[in-house]
Amino acid sequence: MKRIALFAAVCCLHAAVSAAQTVDQLVPHRVSLAAVDYKGKPAIKLIEDGAVGNGEAFAVLKGSEFHNGTIEVEVAGIAAAHAAPTARGFIGVAFRINDDRFEYIYLRPTNGRADDQVRRNHSTQYSAFPDFDYAKAREVSPEKYESYVDLEAGAWTRVRIVVDGTTARLFVHGAEQPALVVNDLKHGDGTGAVALWIGPGTEGYFTGLVVRRN
Repeated sequence: MKRIALFAAVCCLHAAVSAAQTVDQLVPHRVSLAAVDYKGKPAIKLIEDGAVGNGEAFAVLKGSEFHNGTIEVEVAGIAAAHAAPTARGFIGVAFRINDDRFEYIYLRPTNGRADDQVRRNHSTQYSAFPDFDYAKAREVSPEKYESYVDLEAGAWTRVRIVVDGTTARLFVHGAEQPALVVNDLKHGDGTGAVALWIGPGTEGYFTGLVVRRN
């Protein structure tokens, strides 16, 4: 089993970790990257670079060819300054990136404690780029690809995504049971890179990324 870890602004080896990653080990795609301190932790900050289409803002981890395994990371997402009112601080992970196709699972942090129950039900989301975004998912299978989990905007939140074949499970806050289960990944049983992902109008922070390949 191989491991790749992201500890922003730290350049040292750690037991059972093949390399420590910085912004230099990320390839930006329609985002700007910076190494920062955020709420007591070294982090990678992502913001959109100009006008970006939904799903297109991410930073690919070099050398992260991934099939089956586990992806763990702490994330913190807030609506960026001057973001649209619909911005939710969308933040998550893309995986099996191959050319212009990939799967991704993300959080909507401002939905987790909303007074509107429907918004709460949309706290987590699975999508597949380019043809299966949240709108398409709700059209063909309402409620199947999103779920509720307690979230706080701007707070560090640990997520773990376990991928096996055409199944992906999202675990949040170290829970033993998944908050979201996807049994039919739209791009099938594929292979590709892993990336840090943000949605429209998001200021996103990431730390402690670990990719374990089975």
